[in-house]
Amino acid sequence: PLLKIVSARISKMPRPMPEGMFDPMPEVHVTTEEGKEHYLFSYYPDEISFNEKEFVGLSLDEAKRLKFKKDKAYLQS
Repeated sequence: PLLKIVSARISKMPRPMPEGMFDPMPEVHVTTEEGKEHYLFSYYPDEISFNEKEFVGLSLDEAKRLKFKKDKAYLQS
């Protein structure tokens, strides 16, 4: 059975430019039903954004596809 995500956390955003030029990008970490935390991905917050609630109830694959969908929409805009 596919495990569902029960919670998510997003690491802090980089500082505004130019100070934040070398700050790490925010990372998405999720916890699945069995209580295990998984790293999903990092992203460029000036291109796409997420909130923790978007991931709850999704499988890990669905959560990764959400990033792909947002990246694609940004690149096509």
